[in-house]
Amino acid sequence: MSEATLAPARGVVVAHGGLAEGLVDAVRQIAGVTPEELVAVPNRGLGCDDLCERTRVVLAQSRNVIFTDLPSGSCHLSAMILVRDYPETPVVTGVNLPMLLDFVFNRRLAFDELIPRLAEKARGSIVGNRHTVADP
Repeated sequence: MSEATLAPARGVVVAHGGLAEGLVDAVRQIAGVTPEELVAVPNRGLGCDDLCERTRVVLAQSRNVIFTDLPSGSCHLSAMILVRDYPETPVVTGVNLPMLLDFVFNRRLAFDELIPRLAEKARGSIVGNRHTVADP
């Protein structure tokens, strides 16, 4: 499918505490995106069912990407349960600011191109001033 025929994806950031809101706010300030393009779903002590329902409510009618903060954490597990009903929706874990910025500028890419690109952008942004971070 060509880029011109794909509707832009909506990003849904599901993360613990204020992380989801903080990341989304930062992206909005830097890139000027609207709430329709990127939305936060904070997990502040929610159970799995409540978190799934809050996430389900914000999913757009078309293409969505769910971003979570922690592999095997409650946000990620809830997202994986939710996407049983939305098998076309990718879940990307380990969300960070460079990943989300790349997402908002490339939301029209096909998921098979977009998702590996986002993972690479996130990994490439992890650096230190004293030691090189080894590739996995």
